[in-house]
Amino acid sequence: MDFACAAYQEMLQKSLVQTGNNARLKTALERAKRGEEITIAFIGGSITQGAGAVPINTKCYAWQTFEGFCRLAGKGVDENIHYIKAGVGGTPSELGMIRYERDVCRDGAVAPDIVVVEFAVNDEGDETKGVCYESLVRRILAAENRPAVILLFSVFANDWNLQERLCVVGAQYYLPMVSTRDCVVEQFYKKANAGRVVTKNQFFYDCFHPTNIGHKIMADGLLHMMQVVDQSPMDEDTLEVSAVPAVIGDTFERVWLYDRSSQTDAVRIVSVGDFSETDEELQGVEMDRDLTQTKMFPYNWKHVKGAAPFVMEVNAVSLVMVNKDSGAPDTGCAQVFVDGEEVLLVDPRQNGWTHCNPLICFQNRERRTWHVEVRMQPGDEDKEFTILGFGGVS
Repeated sequence: MDFACAAYQEMLQKSLVQTGNNARLKTALERAKRGEEITIAFIGGSITQGAGAVPINTKCYAWQTFEGFCRLAGKGVDENIHYIKAGVGGTPSELGMIRYERDVCRDGAVAPDIVVVEFAVNDEGDETKGVCYESLVRRILAAENRPAVILLFSVFANDWNLQERLCVVGAQYYLPMVSTRDCVVEQFYKKANAGRVVTKNQFFYDCFHPTNIGHKIMADGLLHMMQVVDQSPMDEDTLEVSAVPAVIGDTFERVWLYDRSSQTDAVRIVSVGDFSETDEELQGVEMDRDLTQTKMFPYNWKHVKGAAPFVMEVNAVSLVMVNKDSGAPDTGCAQVFVDGEEVLLVDPRQNGWTHCNPLICFQNRERRTWHVEVRMQPGDEDKEFTILGFGGVS
């Protein structure tokens, strides 16, 4: 594939949905050029994790974008520009919003200056149809250091994504937006002698994930947008998130993660019951530039055998439970009750593989203390079930 040809540059131009208000991104670029410390972070699904790229840590679109940003800012890798990659396969922004503080901000140790958000092919599983996505975007934008947020719309091999649903968020806050779908889908249906630069087989590793070529095209689309911003006059930074009404919803903007390691006055564990073990067989993810996998949600509660429920009291207006999905035959179903009312019946075997699954217990309720119980479905008392954690909004 010829990455230097004029047709490729024309193709990349189609990936730019809008630069939006460039003030935050241009500020980060100029600070990087001055040698100040800058962190660029990526959060999303398996494509952000690097699936399809070989090796996954240095051929993924996130790392290639980071390297390009370092070149654009005139600095070398491992100098003043820092990199965070926090993609988790098979998960929507419904989980991304819960783990953002842990996986991107590193529990307050990091304040990223640029955050690329990539959930356009994962958010079909978002129960709120965009509220979780907008809540995450608002949370990032509201940080004191005023980071830039870039929305990236990846694509599946059937030419599908959720760009139309999610781009209204970018329009509402005047954010930079880059569409891989707009960049490549037209190409897939061109003839070899009629301007085609890349084929679908070249771009896709499988029906969901890009090849090395695909990851490079995604990175080049992001870098094209950054170059346009770099060469443009700076806009005035007028965005105050609290003054902008949510276009889809902001129910989970202030969500917090609660797991076995957490300490908060908002939650009191009455009894872990027979959910007393810790699950070690968890979804693993290559974070940052690592090739080794980090286990997701290691501070969990695992049920192995018995009928005693997990019981907690939580002061919240909204609550999400994150459980472990599994294809193991000894996995059972669990029921979730709130003040005695069954709100969820969770079957971890529906998807057939080990990964993290967020499910809403309740949302937009009165702020008070709720009594929450998780108990095994009758007949499954001798089967396994893992509560990975909770996302609460007070």
